[in-house]
Amino acid sequence: MSRLGAWVLAARPRTLAAAAAPVVAGSGIAVAGGVFVRGPALGALAGGLLIQVAANLGNDYYDFVKGGDTEERIGPVRATQAGLLAPESVRRGMIAAMATATAVGVYLAAVAGWPVVVVGAVSLACAVAYTGGPYPLAYHGLGDVFVFVFFGPVAVAGTYYVQGLSVSAEALWAGVGLGAFSTAILVANNLRDRETDAAVGKRTLAVRWGDGGAAAEYVACLGLAAAVPVAGWAWAGWSAWTLLGLAGVAGCGPAARAVLRFAFGSGGKANRRALAPVLERTARGVAVYGVGVAAGFLLGTR
Repeated sequence: MSRLGAWVLAARPRTLAAAAAPVVAGSGIAVAGGVFVRGPALGALAGGLLIQVAANLGNDYYDFVKGGDTEERIGPVRATQAGLLAPESVRRGMIAAMATATAVGVYLAAVAGWPVVVVGAVSLACAVAYTGGPYPLAYHGLGDVFVFVFFGPVAVAGTYYVQGLSVSAEALWAGVGLGAFSTAILVANNLRDRETDAAVGKRTLAVRWGDGGAAAEYVACLGLAAAVPVAGWAWAGWSAWTLLGLAGVAGCGPAARAVLRFAFGSGGKANRRALAPVLERTARGVAVYGVGVAAGFLLGTR
């Protein structure tokens, strides 16, 4: 593999849908509300993607130095553990991504004021603390909470805020759906890695709750994501077009069935690699969901 290919691998581009989808949804709501501004919208997208890349590089580095990534790992290849990149190089890459995200944050703070500084600083700190620091969130079962909050209400409402300079109830509620869907990606990942995580002391919720608990959490996350546009349409006056977001949930139907068969069926538990398509399908579902919600708000204004 080329050095560039190794860096792309470490950045984990397939996970970036979780960072882009809430910005797309928040921008769609901003357009519908008549407050869309291109510069801050693009800044929010760039900032979100850079923080996600920084978190991914941090995971690659910290999981290796903490002993969390071993030869028994069954997930996608990690650049540091596989020897494709030196650990110190990956750490410097994480710092570079954080520095670039900070530069974007300075621009957004100039546009939208001190709330952006607070949110940006906490987001960057949590990106590192996800697997690094004295109390890594992912190792103590708190990764799900971090993903729900920062890839959901914070990301969607924050995107709206840097454009409209106000807090939008629609953005907050849409963020609940995006946060739940993004958490489902993490749950699929942790279910696949449950046995190897347990062996190295990584106490994710999947490790704590077992296969059945993780499967139930996955389905519950998808259910909450589906409930948000339905409730918005039925009780909050959202356009029926916002139900387009349900296409992302429907696309995860085969993934949900595979997770339930794996957790509650007989046999097949030894082959956790078979859960890889669940992760990929869920990531695509988040992208479709974010675009669908954004399109629903846009079409609802016509």
